[in-house]
Amino acid sequence: MSRKWLIENGTFAVLEPGRSVVKGYMLIENDLIKYVGESRPEIEEGTDTFDGRGLLFAPGLINTHGHAAMSLLRGYGDDMLLQNWLQEKMWPMEAKFTSRDVYWGTALSVVEMLKGGTTTFLDMYDHMDQVAKVADESGIRAVLMRGAIGLCPEDVQQQKLEEAIRFAQDWHGKADGRITTMMSPHSPYTCPPAFIEKFVQAAHDLDLPLHTHMSETTAEVQQNIEEYGLRPTMHLEKLGFFSRPSIIAHGVHLNDEEIEILARNNVAVSHNPGSNLKLASGVARVVDLQKAGVVVSLGTDGAASNNNLDMFEEIRLAALIHKGVSGDPTAVPAEEALKMGTIYGAKSVYLPNTGKLAEGMKADFIAMNTDQAHFIPHTDFISHMVYSAGPKDVEHVWVNGNQVVKHGSCLTIDEERVRREAQACFEGLLSR
Repeated sequence: MSRKWLIENGTFAVLEPGRSVVKGYMLIENDLIKYVGESRPEIEEGTDTFDGRGLLFAPGLINTHGHAAMSLLRGYGDDMLLQNWLQEKMWPMEAKFTSRDVYWGTALSVVEMLKGGTTTFLDMYDHMDQVAKVADESGIRAVLMRGAIGLCPEDVQQQKLEEAIRFAQDWHGKADGRITTMMSPHSPYTCPPAFIEKFVQAAHDLDLPLHTHMSETTAEVQQNIEEYGLRPTMHLEKLGFFSRPSIIAHGVHLNDEEIEILARNNVAVSHNPGSNLKLASGVARVVDLQKAGVVVSLGTDGAASNNNLDMFEEIRLAALIHKGVSGDPTAVPAEEALKMGTIYGAKSVYLPNTGKLAEGMKADFIAMNTDQAHFIPHTDFISHMVYSAGPKDVEHVWVNGNQVVKHGSCLTIDEERVRREAQACFEGLLSR
């Protein structure tokens, strides 16, 4: 049975040219937005209404790179070089992860993301059936893939590839269409060329996009040059990676030629400013990427390297850092930063029907409480959302037309149990 309901007296961040904010009404029918505008639409008698006074409605935030289960390792290894952090802290602990650990670590992340206004997340990890199960149960939208490191014998490589293919086949389009999948070799420096080529072929066979880490550190780039005689972008292009729709995470250390290659192949970049700063990986050339026509979105990376999943923080960092490094206060304006966390996020993960409040788009949106000191005066709501707001300002969240957060509390997840189980999982990892 069709369900229609109307939000009235609201303020809506529509992010359209010449019209960033609209005060008025938004009509939702089932999982779609049917109308946003200043005039009250005609509705049937008995249609439910929702009073939007004091609330700013915005597209749900889209986190385009992460490893949700790594929330179990939040604070376990800080202030270290990336390779040392991975080899000494992360990989030894991750090798102990069970399906149960991945389930509760993911649930912990999903609670944090939903309450913080993130309605879609991309996840690359192992035990991905558990990640998909959490996404299904919680109501969040997810772009999921079995990430595969290829530094192992050929029979283990083949097993990982088959797992990745099977997961993609089993889950693509599931959970009322909220779950989509990709193929994902971990990175050029952890995957031999032939292993990457097999993932590319599988992506062609399954008609799926590709995702990988690329050019996060100078050491990684140098290693690629020493081993293969090419910088990572040229290396992946040679292996056919960009023959599929693709998104790379980080892209911190790119030269002009690499940026041109990404632009020519319509490769999206997930900019992870918080994680890149904390690991001292550097600052990506976001302004140059955008000038070249590359779609740049935002990701938190895992909570072990961030150490939160706060997309408001990433949006604000994107607006601030590039002003600072360029000396140009117009480098990434507030609205552009917000689009990186919404519209461009949707484009990056190949979900063209979300990321924006507009007719025909999926009803993935958030409501923020603007009746607070840091939202006053009501001068520019986009500015306030980028420079003043945070996850605790999120009052309500809807995904696919269903309310999943109400007055700051999750409706689909037992938060208390998630916190308890996640702590127990971490203690179990320490004792193994």
